[in-house]
Amino acid sequence: MLDRSAARPDLVLRWASVATHGADGLADVYLPGLAGSAVPAGVVIALHGGFWRRAFDRRHLRPLAIALRDTGRVVVVPEYRRPTPAGGWRVILDDVRALRAELVPLLTDTVPDQVDSAPPILLGHSAGGQLAIWWALEATGSPDRPSRVVALAPVADLVRAHADDLGRGAVRHLLGGEPSQQPGATAMLDVAARLRAGERAGRLVVVHGAEDRQVPAEHSAALARDVGSVDLQILPGIEHFGLIDPLGPAWPQVLGTLGSSRRR
Repeated sequence: MLDRSAARPDLVLRWASVATHGADGLADVYLPGLAGSAVPAGVVIALHGGFWRRAFDRRHLRPLAIALRDTGRVVVVPEYRRPTPAGGWRVILDDVRALRAELVPLLTDTVPDQVDSAPPILLGHSAGGQLAIWWALEATGSPDRPSRVVALAPVADLVRAHADDLGRGAVRHLLGGEPSQQPGATAMLDVAARLRAGERAGRLVVVHGAEDRQVPAEHSAALARDVGSVDLQILPGIEHFGLIDPLGPAWPQVLGTLGSSRRR
């Protein structure tokens, strides 16, 4: 999946300035209207993973985005900044907040006839799943809360992810140190702990492959046992990247979590 070629997006939007974000202030947009549909479509915002590291970017979600577009959805894949020694974890939260406030209005202003008025669906893979849940938690009680969140193999439980050394120190990289030494950051970013404490992310579907080695499925299974509002689907025989592969056997189940592409 990381090396598969795919067509470029139909449109690229700049949502943040070059001076502050460089190439990280862009969002790829895939428009079903270019494939012959004149009906306004629902929006899916897809957040890429990569353990919050710069080595991974939005391009590896292009096959997924194209497949979703071909079902009649407007698909947006934004780029966000990753932590650096100078910027730390706060740059990611700043970007998610900005995307939440600005992305859909910017899209609506740019292609007003192709976007319907319903709240978007958030889809996130791996670290992007953690960011999607965080987005929804922060939007509680707001009219711009997503209609649903689909988290694919999310790195939701930061304390457990750190204990299991997922991504070879990915949580330490995100937080800028041990979770116990960053209590404020951990309390804000550990979405599993927030869900266990009673916060709600709206309609939350978590999909995990049983053969996932990057983020073991037991992480999501334990969360679902503790939080009754989590709709968990464990897919036998599926590994970490199989969830974002539209040519793979997991794709029909993943697509089904998004609901119908037709809005009434």
